[in-house]
Amino acid sequence: MELRTAMARASDAAVEVVRGVGPGNLDRPTPCPEMTVGALVNHLFHWTGALAHAAALKQPPQRPQPDPAAEDRDLTTEPGWAEAYAAASSATAEAWSDPRAWSGETSLTGGGTLPAPFIGGIVLGEWLLHGWDLAVATGQRLRVDDALAAALYEDVAGRADMARQYKVYGPEVEVPPTAPLFDRALGLAGRDPSWTAQAKFDLP
Repeated sequence: MELRTAMARASDAAVEVVRGVGPGNLDRPTPCPEMTVGALVNHLFHWTGALAHAAALKQPPQRPQPDPAAEDRDLTTEPGWAEAYAAASSATAEAWSDPRAWSGETSLTGGGTLPAPFIGGIVLGEWLLHGWDLAVATGQRLRVDDALAAALYEDVAGRADMARQYKVYGPEVEVPPTAPLFDRALGLAGRDPSWTAQAKFDLP
Protein backbone atom coordinates (compact mmCIF):
# COMPACT_ATOMS: atom_id res chain seq x y z
CA MET A 1 0.00 0.00 0.00
CA GLU A 2 1.06 3.64 -0.46
CA LEU A 3 2.32 4.90 2.87
CA ARG A 4 0.54 8.22 2.41
CA THR A 5 -2.81 6.44 2.65
CA ALA A 6 -1.81 5.03 6.05
CA MET A 7 -0.80 8.30 7.69
CA ALA A 8 -4.11 9.41 9.17
CA ARG A 9 -4.79 5.96 10.70
CA ALA A 10 -1.28 5.73 12.12
CA SER A 11 -1.63 9.19 13.64
CA ASP A 12 -4.99 8.28 15.17
CA ALA A 13 -3.49 5.16 16.74
CA ALA A 14 -0.66 7.13 18.35
CA VAL A 15 -2.95 9.92 19.51
CA GLU A 16 -5.23 7.42 21.24
CA VAL A 17 -2.26 6.13 23.24
CA VAL A 18 -0.95 9.61 24.08
CA ARG A 19 -4.39 10.57 25.38
CA GLY A 20 -4.27 7.51 27.64
CA VAL A 21 -1.01 8.56 29.32
CA GLY A 22 -1.84 9.70 32.85
CA PRO A 23 0.23 12.04 35.03
CA GLY A 24 1.31 9.06 37.13
CA ASN A 25 2.79 7.35 34.06
CA LEU A 26 5.39 9.93 33.09
CA ASP A 27 8.30 8.46 35.07
CA ARG A 28 7.74 4.88 33.89
CA PRO A 29 10.41 3.14 31.81
CA THR A 30 9.81 2.45 28.13
CA PRO A 31 11.33 -0.02 25.65
CA CYS A 32 13.65 2.87 24.67
CA PRO A 33 16.23 2.45 27.46
CA GLU A 34 17.24 6.10 27.55
CA MET A 35 13.69 7.50 27.71
CA THR A 36 10.95 7.54 30.31
CA VAL A 37 7.33 7.90 29.21
CA GLY A 38 7.54 11.66 29.73
CA ALA A 39 10.74 11.93 27.69
CA LEU A 40 9.21 9.85 24.90
CA VAL A 41 6.10 12.06 24.78
CA ASN A 42 8.37 15.10 24.41
CA HIS A 43 10.33 13.29 21.69
CA LEU A 44 7.10 12.66 19.79
CA PHE A 45 6.05 16.29 20.17
CA HIS A 46 9.35 17.58 18.82
CA TRP A 47 9.63 15.21 15.86
CA THR A 48 5.97 15.50 14.92
CA GLY A 49 6.61 19.19 14.29
CA ALA A 50 9.89 18.60 12.47
CA LEU A 51 8.36 15.91 10.26
CA ALA A 52 5.41 18.12 9.38
CA HIS A 53 7.92 20.74 8.30
CA ALA A 54 9.68 18.19 6.07
CA ALA A 55 6.42 17.81 4.14
CA ALA A 56 5.76 21.57 4.29
CA LEU A 57 8.97 22.39 2.42
CA LYS A 58 7.28 21.24 -0.78
CA GLN A 59 3.80 22.57 -0.10
CA PRO A 60 2.14 25.99 0.36
CA PRO A 61 3.53 28.15 3.19
CA GLN A 62 0.42 27.88 5.36
CA ARG A 63 1.46 24.33 6.21
CA PRO A 64 2.72 23.72 9.80
CA GLN A 65 6.19 24.92 10.79
CA PRO A 66 8.32 23.35 13.53
CA ASP A 67 8.45 24.92 16.98
CA PRO A 68 12.16 25.68 17.51
CA ALA A 69 11.72 25.65 21.29
CA ALA A 70 9.89 22.32 21.48
CA GLU A 71 13.05 20.25 21.98
CA ASP A 72 13.95 22.20 25.14
CA ARG A 73 10.50 22.28 26.73
CA ASP A 74 8.85 19.71 28.94
CA LEU A 75 5.52 19.84 27.19
CA THR A 76 3.95 17.41 29.65
CA THR A 77 3.97 20.18 32.27
CA GLU A 78 1.74 22.37 30.14
CA PRO A 79 -2.08 22.29 30.34
CA GLY A 80 -3.81 20.33 27.59
CA TRP A 81 -0.60 18.77 26.28
CA ALA A 82 -2.30 15.60 25.05
CA GLU A 83 -4.76 17.57 22.94
CA ALA A 84 -1.92 19.79 21.70
CA TYR A 85 -0.15 16.64 20.55
CA ALA A 86 -3.36 15.40 18.91
CA ALA A 87 -3.64 18.63 16.91
CA ALA A 88 0.03 18.54 15.87
CA SER A 89 -0.20 14.88 14.89
CA SER A 90 -3.32 15.49 12.82
CA ALA A 91 -1.59 18.35 10.98
CA THR A 92 1.41 16.13 10.27
CA ALA A 93 -0.85 13.34 8.97
CA GLU A 94 -2.63 15.82 6.70
CA ALA A 95 0.68 17.13 5.34
CA TRP A 96 1.99 13.63 4.60
CA SER A 97 -1.31 12.52 3.06
CA ASP A 98 -0.68 14.98 0.22
CA PRO A 99 0.96 13.24 -2.77
CA ARG A 100 3.28 16.22 -3.24
CA ALA A 101 5.02 15.43 0.04
CA TRP A 102 6.31 12.14 -1.36
CA SER A 103 8.08 13.34 -4.49
CA GLY A 104 11.74 14.25 -4.83
CA GLU A 105 13.80 15.04 -1.74
CA THR A 106 13.23 17.02 1.44
CA SER A 107 15.09 17.98 4.61
CA LEU A 108 14.40 16.68 8.08
CA THR A 109 16.63 19.02 10.07
CA GLY A 110 17.26 21.90 7.67
CA GLY A 111 20.60 20.46 6.59
CA GLY A 112 21.08 17.83 3.88
CA THR A 113 18.23 16.27 1.97
CA LEU A 114 16.94 12.71 1.77
CA PRO A 115 14.38 11.06 -0.52
CA ALA A 116 10.92 12.14 0.59
CA PRO A 117 9.61 8.53 0.83
CA PHE A 118 12.46 7.75 3.25
CA ILE A 119 11.40 10.64 5.49
CA GLY A 120 7.76 9.60 5.16
CA GLY A 121 8.66 6.17 6.50
CA ILE A 122 10.23 7.83 9.54
CA VAL A 123 6.90 9.56 10.17
CA LEU A 124 5.10 6.21 10.13
CA GLY A 125 7.67 4.72 12.51
CA GLU A 126 7.34 7.60 14.96
CA TRP A 127 3.63 6.91 15.27
CA LEU A 128 3.63 3.12 15.24
CA LEU A 129 6.95 2.16 16.85
CA HIS A 130 7.01 4.89 19.47
CA GLY A 131 3.25 4.60 19.81
CA TRP A 132 3.79 0.96 20.75
CA ASP A 133 6.61 1.95 23.12
CA LEU A 134 4.23 4.29 24.96
CA ALA A 135 1.37 1.80 24.91
CA VAL A 136 3.26 -1.07 26.54
CA ALA A 137 4.92 1.30 29.02
CA THR A 138 1.52 2.51 30.25
CA GLY A 139 -0.55 -0.67 30.06
CA GLN A 140 -2.36 0.25 26.86
CA ARG A 141 -2.78 -1.34 23.43
CA LEU A 142 -1.82 0.33 20.16
CA ARG A 143 -4.57 -0.29 17.61
CA VAL A 144 -2.85 -1.41 14.40
CA ASP A 145 -4.86 -3.05 11.62
CA ASP A 146 -3.41 -5.55 9.15
CA ALA A 147 -2.77 -2.93 6.46
CA LEU A 148 -0.87 -0.68 8.88
CA ALA A 149 1.16 -3.64 10.14
CA ALA A 150 2.07 -4.59 6.57
CA ALA A 151 3.06 -1.01 5.68
CA LEU A 152 5.22 -0.74 8.78
CA TYR A 153 6.89 -4.10 8.24
CA GLU A 154 7.77 -3.31 4.63
CA ASP A 155 9.25 0.05 5.60
CA VAL A 156 11.18 -1.25 8.64
CA ALA A 157 12.57 -4.19 6.64
CA GLY A 158 13.84 -1.78 4.00
CA ARG A 159 15.66 0.49 6.44
CA ALA A 160 16.61 -1.85 9.33
CA ASP A 161 20.26 -2.43 8.40
CA MET A 162 20.94 1.28 7.93
CA ALA A 163 18.99 2.18 11.07
CA ARG A 164 21.05 -0.26 13.13
CA GLN A 165 24.25 1.12 11.62
CA TYR A 166 23.31 4.59 12.86
CA LYS A 167 21.97 3.23 16.18
CA VAL A 168 18.41 4.33 15.46
CA TYR A 169 17.28 0.71 15.95
CA GLY A 170 18.76 -1.67 18.50
CA PRO A 171 19.95 -5.17 17.64
CA GLU A 172 17.30 -7.28 15.93
CA VAL A 173 15.15 -9.28 18.35
CA GLU A 174 14.41 -12.75 17.02
CA VAL A 175 10.67 -13.19 16.46
CA PRO A 176 9.16 -16.42 15.08
CA PRO A 177 8.25 -16.19 11.37
CA THR A 178 4.73 -17.29 12.33
CA ALA A 179 4.29 -14.29 14.66
CA PRO A 180 1.94 -11.45 13.69
CA LEU A 181 3.47 -9.11 11.14
CA PHE A 182 3.46 -6.20 13.58
CA ASP A 183 5.47 -8.24 16.10
CA ARG A 184 7.95 -9.10 13.36
CA ALA A 185 8.29 -5.40 12.52
CA LEU A 186 8.97 -4.68 16.19
CA GLY A 187 11.68 -7.33 16.25
CA LEU A 188 13.35 -5.90 13.15
CA ALA A 189 13.29 -2.48 14.83
CA GLY A 190 15.09 -3.87 17.88
CA ARG A 191 12.07 -4.26 20.12
CA ASP A 192 10.92 -7.29 22.09
CA PRO A 193 7.18 -7.72 21.47
CA SER A 194 6.86 -9.26 24.95
CA TRP A 195 8.45 -6.25 26.70
CA THR A 196 6.67 -5.16 29.87
CA ALA A 197 7.22 -2.41 32.40
CA GLN A 198 6.00 -4.67 35.20
CA ALA A 199 9.57 -5.66 36.02
CA LYS A 200 9.93 -2.23 37.60
CA PHE A 201 6.41 -0.92 38.14
CA ASP A 202 3.01 -2.42 38.79
CA LEU A 203 0.76 -1.19 36.04
CA PRO A 204 -2.70 -0.03 37.14
